[in-house]
Parts: sequence; C-alpha cells; structure tokens
Amino acid sequence: MSNIVAIVGRPNVGKSTLFNRMTETRKAIVHEMEGVTRDRHYGKCIWNGIEFSVIDTGGYVENTKDVFEKEIKKQVLLAIEEADVIYYMVDVTVGVTELDNVVAQMLRKQEKPVILIVNKVDNSSLYMQAYEFYGLGFETVEFISSINGSGTGDLLDKTIPLFKDYEEKEEKENLPKFAIVGRPNVGKSSFLNALVGQERNIVTPIAGTTRDTINTRYNKFNKDFIIIDTAGLRKKAKKMEDVEFFSTMRSVRAIESADVCFLMIDAEQGIGAQDMSIFNLIKKNHKGLVILVNKWDLIEKDDKTIKEFKSKIIKKIAPFTDVPILFISALTKQRIYKALETAEEIFENRKRILKTNELNEYMLEHIKRTPPPAIKGKFIKIKYITQLRSQFPAFVFFCNFPKYVKEPYKRFLENKLREKYNFTGVPIEIFMRAKN
Repeated sequence: MSNIVAIVGRPNVGKSTLFNRMTETRKAIVHEMEGVTRDRHYGKCIWNGIEFSVIDTGGYVENTKDVFEKEIKKQVLLAIEEADVIYYMVDVTVGVTELDNVVAQMLRKQEKPVILIVNKVDNSSLYMQAYEFYGLGFETVEFISSINGSGTGDLLDKTIPLFKDYEEKEEKENLPKFAIVGRPNVGKSSFLNALVGQERNIVTPIAGTTRDTINTRYNKFNKDFIIIDTAGLRKKAKKMEDVEFFSTMRSVRAIESADVCFLMIDAEQGIGAQDMSIFNLIKKNHKGLVILVNKWDLIEKDDKTIKEFKSKIIKKIAPFTDVPILFISALTKQRIYKALETAEEIFENRKRILKTNELNEYMLEHIKRTPPPAIKGKFIKIKYITQLRSQFPAFVFFCNFPKYVKEPYKRFLENKLREKYNFTGVPIEIFMRAKN
C-alpha cells in the first residue's frame, strides 16, 4: 500500500516550497501572494530508497467568507483524510498566530501522526524563537528552512518510520495520460470531479480557479490511466501576472506530456480563436484528440442542432477533421464515460503499427491510380513507404523528387491511409525522402 504525506497549514508559510524540494520538481506554483496553491497537488518523494506520495494543499483558513478560502478548507480536509502522515507547517518569522492554534486543535484530534514543521529557521536567533511552537502541543517538532533545504533530511528521517505496513509496490509505468484542456471556466474540473466521484478540484463560477495542473490516477471498471486537469489557457496579454504565466506554461507542458487531450468547448460560446490555438498546439505536438462540447444540457435543441454544431467545428479544424466530437454535460454526467472510452480507443490508434508489405501494397496501388502532379517537367515516382517507429503515426514516402511533393498531395496520401486504417483522433505526419 502506497504512503501519503499531506502538507497543511495557513497560507504563505512555505508549503509549496517544501513540496518542490521533496519532489525535486517545480510543480507547485510558489509566489508571495497568499492563496496561490488553490488545489491539492500531488508528487513523489524518494528517501533512502523508499517512495511515497506528497500532497501540497492550499492554506487553511477558518471562518472565512471568501469563496476560494472556503474551497481551500475543503481541499485540506480531503488531503488529511487521504494522508498517512501530516506535516503541519508554521512560520517562525510570524510566530504563533490565532489561526495556528485553530489548525493545531483540529490536527490534534486526528488519529494520524503529525509532525509540526517550523519553517524559515535560517539562523541561530530564529532557532531560539522557534521553541515557542512547542506550545502547540505536538510531540514531534522539526525546525527547517524549505528554501535552502536545511533540516529537511532530518525531517524525512523522522517521517519514514511513521509509515505503517509499508509495502514496496511497483507502480505501473507508462500509464496512458489524458489531459483536459480548454479555455477557463468551460467545465474541466467539473468533468474530472464527475469522473472520479469526488471533488478532486475546486469548482467555482470564477474563471481560472485551477491554476496548477492536477494529476489524478483513475482506476475503476478495469480502466487504469492518469487524468491531467489543467489551468485554462488564456490569450496572451501585454501585462500578465507571474502566477498566470506559470499556469499557462504548465498547461502547455501538460499537453506535451499527454497521450490524448480532451479539448473542452463551451456549448454556449461555440468554438473560438482560443480553442483553435489549443487545437493547433495539440496537433503540433501530435497528440490524440477528443473534442468535448460541454454544458450541452443548457442548449435548446432540435433534430438539426448537433449536425449544425459539428459542421461548424469541422469547418474550423479542417483539414484535420477525423476527430471525434462528443456532446456532454459534466453536471449531469451525460456521455462522460463515452469520452473515456473514446480516449482509450484513440490511445490505441496512436500506437498502431502497420505491416510494411501491406502498407506498400495498398498505398502504391492508389499512388499508381493518382500519381503526384508533375512540376517543372519533373515526374515524381514514389517507390516505397515505411512507418517510422515513433510515438505517433509517421510515414516516410521514398521518391525521386521529394521537394516537389506539395501539401495537397500529402493530404491525399493521409486521407487514403485514414480510409483503410483507424487513425481517428490522431494527427498523421507524412515525410518525403529521396529514394537513395
């Protein structure tokens, strides 16, 4: 059974900095502004050969009217429920606050090991000040500086013995990764929450609530894969907050690391320029694609509505039109499981390897019937085709004048491949090479 450590505490005490150090990543956004970590964030830490999960949470705030802070509190409580060991972090430079006492009182009621971490202890004078935190009533107290790493080794040494019934478990490698991407507030987090059956991510009516990318293991109904919920991709502004910039970059990286992307579109707004930017990014990175038109339950429909909506999308995304388009509602769970089944099919399509002799027999016959047009008196002869051993479908056509084969004929070749072989939802790359 895998072990989990949750880092909790009030806002801006350095939880995300410790998370980044433990996981040796920069997954959690670190910023001086309070409340930057709005969702739980997962990572892996390995210490003395033992691997465990780490959850970075939003700052705990008691009795607040702020919509984000109320949701953060819910996320902290969920993280505590999941954790085997709890890191309770406080800030030595601020001292013991009323909120620290409130959180401490809540944590003392937990039947789980709690390590009180006094952070930002960077020198001997601060070390002396840190002793006041023993008054919070925890048996295990560690003084650290998460920004420079001092004390973190001792902290991890104290953590490992607290894991009960530790079993070394090999996680399945190379699990399919499905990223949920789209403009802010189209329902990405609601979609994920509907799939996993709990509020994994914060959902509010305010656009851009999810700033970090969130990785969730989905292991139900004989399915096993990773779902990545991303921050909404916004238009680039002349003046962009640092936090918004890092969130956008994280969304881009999520697309780059995914196998299949769910591009979510708001049914009430239709497909727009921002959606097309994301579509082109997915296509450029040769990722599988499912287009999800969300909030379909809010649309007044007749027997032509779906057909008209699809035709608008297909017109926009041409020439790559061999893409499944599903009309869903994350709120009512309409067709959300069909979306998963489609993504799994596309994942398999992306890995499809064709037999070379069958590929040549089929494609050369069509090339013979419809040869490339002659250019500048040059007659192009394609002699042989092979599929590259890449992570996406890519084919090399060997011919005498590769530079004279233009995009329209490459699209013809791609269409012929799609007619016979199932590459639905997957961009195909066509390369022309000299026959030698």
